[in-house]
Amino acid sequence: MRQDTLLVEIGTEELPPKALKSLSDAFTDALVQLLTEQEFNFGTVRSFASARRLAVQIATLDAQQPDKVVEKRGPAVDVAFDAEGTPTKAAEGWARSNGITVADADRLVTDKGEWLLYKAEVKGQPLSALLPELVQQALGRLPIPRPMRWGNSTAEFIRPVHTITMLYGADLIAGEILGISSGSHLQGHRFHCPQGTNLEHADNYEQTMEKAWVIADFSRRRERIQKGIDQLAQELGGEVLADEALLDEVTALVEWPVALSASFDSNFLTVPKEPLIVTMKDDQRYFPLHDKNGDLLPSFIFITNIESKDPQQIILGNEKVVRPRLADAQFFFESDKKIPLTNRIEALSSVLFQKQLGSVKDKSERISEIAGKIAELLGINRAVPERAGKLSKADLTTQMVLEFPETQGVMGMHYARHDGEPDGVPQAIYEHYLPRFAGDSLPQSLAGCTVALADKLDTLVGIFGIGQVPKGDRDPFALRRAAIGLLRIIVEKDLPLDLQELVAAAKSSFKSGTLTSATVEDDVVEFLLGRFRPWYQDQNIAVDVIQAVQARRPTRPVDFDQRVRAVTAFRELPEAEALAAANKRVSNILAKVEGEISQDIDQGLLTEAAEIELSKAVGAARISSSKALDAGDYTGALKALADLQKPVDTFFDNVMVNTEDDAVRKNRLALLSRLRELFLRIADISVLN
Repeated sequence: MRQDTLLVEIGTEELPPKALKSLSDAFTDALVQLLTEQEFNFGTVRSFASARRLAVQIATLDAQQPDKVVEKRGPAVDVAFDAEGTPTKAAEGWARSNGITVADADRLVTDKGEWLLYKAEVKGQPLSALLPELVQQALGRLPIPRPMRWGNSTAEFIRPVHTITMLYGADLIAGEILGISSGSHLQGHRFHCPQGTNLEHADNYEQTMEKAWVIADFSRRRERIQKGIDQLAQELGGEVLADEALLDEVTALVEWPVALSASFDSNFLTVPKEPLIVTMKDDQRYFPLHDKNGDLLPSFIFITNIESKDPQQIILGNEKVVRPRLADAQFFFESDKKIPLTNRIEALSSVLFQKQLGSVKDKSERISEIAGKIAELLGINRAVPERAGKLSKADLTTQMVLEFPETQGVMGMHYARHDGEPDGVPQAIYEHYLPRFAGDSLPQSLAGCTVALADKLDTLVGIFGIGQVPKGDRDPFALRRAAIGLLRIIVEKDLPLDLQELVAAAKSSFKSGTLTSATVEDDVVEFLLGRFRPWYQDQNIAVDVIQAVQARRPTRPVDFDQRVRAVTAFRELPEAEALAAANKRVSNILAKVEGEISQDIDQGLLTEAAEIELSKAVGAARISSSKALDAGDYTGALKALADLQKPVDTFFDNVMVNTEDDAVRKNRLALLSRLRELFLRIADISVLN
C-alpha cells in the first residue's frame, strides 16, 4: 500500500494571536484522532501555525483504509427457525437487511448458544474520499466561541478563509471546505510575497513557505524572536524579563520576525516603571529593558513583520507611537500626586463593590477592621495593617489606575510613599492583592499578609453571606482563586491562624442585617477546606491522602498541611497498606456497634496472647506517638504507629472480636477503638487506597 506525506493547510485572515497556539493544537489533535478512528496508519505529525494559517503535516500516511471483515450477529438459531426448520420472519428480515438469504448465513457457536452470523469483507476507502469530511469535522471541533461569516457564504470560522490545501505527496486531494475548493496555491507573506506560492509536494511545505517569507513552524519562529531579543538586549546592556505569554502572542502576530530596538526620553523614567511597562507590553507588544538592578532603561525591543531596507524608519515610527502613551502616564502620575490617598477614600463611596454589600469604601473599612483583628491574632502591631486596609482601594479613583487597571495596588504603593505614609503601609497596599494568579508571589511583609487575608476573607464571607455561592464554572467574584490564595499565604508563610477564627472575625465586620445566610461561617470554612484538594492535586499529592486529612477537618491550614505531608510520607512505608486495611476493618466493625464503646480496657479480660500483645503495643505506641505529636511532628507520630502493623495483623488472624461473651466482646471493641483513636489524632488512614 502506498504511504506518503499529507499536508492540510487552512489559509485565513489574521488569526487571534492569543488563541493561535490552542487553535493549532486542537486542529492537529482532532485530525489525528479522526484519522486514527478511521484506522489509518501514519508516522510523525507536525503542527504549523502563523498569523494567516493553520497546517498539519502527517508523514507515512496510508493512502487507503485497511480492508476488514465485519461480523453481524443475527437472531439465535432457536428463534431463527420454527419447529419445522422454516426460517422465521425475524431471520428473514435480518438476512434481507444484510443483502443475503438465511441459507447464506454462517453460524456462530458459543458456550451460551448458537446464532446466525453474517461475515462481510469491507474494502477500505481511499484517503482522498474521506479526507475532506474529516478536515471539516476537525475544524468543527476547534474552540471557537464566536465564529464569523464573510461575503455571501454561509460558512462559519474564526476568521475568513481564503485557501484550502490538501496535498497527499504530490497529489492534490479535491474537496470543498468552508466554501473553498482545495488547491495547491498558498498564501505567502502579506508584504514580501503577496502573490503567494504553489506547493508541489507535501514534504516541501516548510521550505516552500520559507521561500514565500513565512516561517510556518511556531516553535522555530519563537526561537528566532527570542534569539533576536537576547542579542539586542546584550548589545544595549540590559535584560528583558521573561514573559512567556507576550512572547507567544508576538510569535502569533508575525510570519517573518525581525527584532529591532528603539528608545524613549529618559525623562519618562520619573514615572514608576509599572505603568510604563504596561503600556509598552499590553498596548504595543514591546519588550521593555531593565538594568541589573531591575531599574527600567529608556529602551525597548520590538518585533516587526518585515525585512525592511530602511529599518530606521520603522524604529522612528515606533518611537513616535509610544511617546504619547508614555506622556499620558507621566501626566496621570503628576496629576494624581496632587491628591493624597487619604483624600480619595470618600470618592470610593460612589464605586460599587456589590449591591447588597455596599461600596468599595465600605469594603475598605471592613478590610481595615479585619486586618486589625488578624494582626492581634499574629501578635503584631495593628496600626500599619489597619491603615493599609483603609487605603488599600484608594488608588482605584486615580487617573493612572483608571487608564491602566493592571497597576492597581502598585500605584497605591507609590502614591502612599509620596504622601509620606508610615513605613510598611505602602508595601502592604501593594501586597494586599497578592497572589493574583496561580504561582504568583506572596506578600513578603506580615502587614501585607494581614491585609491580603482580610481582603479575601471579606469577599468570601460577604458573597457567601448573601447566598451567591459559586456553581459550576460560574464564579464572578473569583472566590475559588481567593480561597486558594488565602490558604497559600497561611501555609507558605507558616502563620498560626485558624480558619474558624478568621471567618468569624470577617463576619463580625459586617453591619447587622447585611448578611442573610444563617450558615455563612460553616459554609465558608467548608469551602476553604474544600479548596485544599485542587491545590494539593496540582502538587501531585494523592487524592486519598487529602481525603484522609479532610476526614479529621483540621481548621488550621498549617496544621492541615503538616498532616498531609505526614500521611504522604506514611503512605510510602511498607507497613502502610496493611495498616490502612486494618483501620478500614476496625472502622467497619465499630460502625456496626450500637451504643457507646467504653474508653477503658480491662486488662483482666484480655486472655488471648494476640490481644494482650496488641494492648501492650497500643500503649507503647500511644506514648511514643504522643511525644511526637506534642512536638508537632506528625510524620514521626505516624512512623511510631507503623510499629503496630504486626500486632494488629496477628490480632485479626487469631482473635474473634464478636465473641459470645458480652464483656470480652466489649473489651475487645474498646481495644480496637483505642487503636483507631491513635491514628485519628492525625488522619483517617482507613481511606487510603
